[in-house]
Amino acid sequence: MRTPESCVAIIGGGPAGLMAAEVLSQAGVAVDLYDGMPSVGRKFLLAGVGGMNITHSEAFEPFLARYRERATALRPQLESFTPEQLREWIHGLGIDTFVGSSGRVFPTDMKAAPLLRAWLRRLRDAGVRIHTRHRWLGWHADGTLKLISPDGDISVSADAVLLALGGGSWARLGSDGAWVALLEQRGIAIAALRPANCGFEVQGWSQYLQDKFAGAPLKTVSLALAGAAPRRGEFVVTANGIEGSLVYALSAEIRQAIEQNGRATVMLDLLPDHSPDKIVRALAKPRGSQSMAKYLKRQLGLDGVKAGLLRELAPAEAFDDSQRLANVIKALPIILLRARPLDEAISSAGGVPFEALDERLMLHQLPGVFCAGEMLDWEAPTGGYLLTGCFASGRAAAVGMLGWLADRSSSR
Repeated sequence: MRTPESCVAIIGGGPAGLMAAEVLSQAGVAVDLYDGMPSVGRKFLLAGVGGMNITHSEAFEPFLARYRERATALRPQLESFTPEQLREWIHGLGIDTFVGSSGRVFPTDMKAAPLLRAWLRRLRDAGVRIHTRHRWLGWHADGTLKLISPDGDISVSADAVLLALGGGSWARLGSDGAWVALLEQRGIAIAALRPANCGFEVQGWSQYLQDKFAGAPLKTVSLALAGAAPRRGEFVVTANGIEGSLVYALSAEIRQAIEQNGRATVMLDLLPDHSPDKIVRALAKPRGSQSMAKYLKRQLGLDGVKAGLLRELAPAEAFDDSQRLANVIKALPIILLRARPLDEAISSAGGVPFEALDERLMLHQLPGVFCAGEMLDWEAPTGGYLLTGCFASGRAAAVGMLGWLADRSSSR
């Protein structure tokens, strides 16, 4: 391991960069962290506005499976810094946590700001120097880092560099994906950044549905792609499509279907607690003089946005046949044409492929340059998986940097 004269530069002040700074500083390495925004952790803070979901309590193997095709690549990082260890680390900052009814883990006060403040105090006490309003612009011809600061262009020399610049969503918070071109200029093939945990657009809702139900939540429903098991939860009808937690959980599959077929059809079950037979029996009672809307509300509790979507998407003739109507209620097709823009997404897919990195998360083509966090080519659903992946990869990259610095020192 290197002695205190070793110095590293970390570009990016999100969870991955800050975690790496902690590990490196505790090992006696001098750390300078640079971030283009006026303060660090901005996306982290905004992610905690609705309740800081820090990780998830489910068993490790199901947890790992949430990372889909990148589960194998992320396994070593997540095994070295498990969700349980992440919770212990948070407790070490003086922040208590609890497990919600869904298995998600939150700080007791549900806020991100106290956690970030305690963390920054620890980092500063460890000697980490944080430089805000310093935007990375690549490398100078002599190999030093090129940054623009409030005082103009500067050059930074370091024994090793960690890039932890985030993905391409929420540009206003610093994750604008500008680093893609800088790495491509150095010969690094980057997987295109695409929206993840995002909403999707339909061909177009009727003006009635837009005016009456845009922003309305659908609760206690399920969604499924063809041939896949349905997922239960809730989502929101927007002026141009759908979004929300249930949609985000399926966003990777929906996006892939659109990429392959030009569109994706999701089947909406408006009454997941009712079997088709139960619905048919309810609809067997005479309607009499009631309007169809009042009849469906009385017999099935279908009203509001659920009834609005049924009227919008079901064929007119289905309302004349109770069996057919029951089938449509259980599988109402919504055709999705495109994801909402990347900058609106909660996170992004794509980035630096793991194939471009060695086991230490160092770029094969740029010795001494490491990558971590959301700028790596992986994605995960909301529910604490994104943050845990960022924390774990930042820690793994720091350990990799320490090993590389030690090897370089011993070979001199």
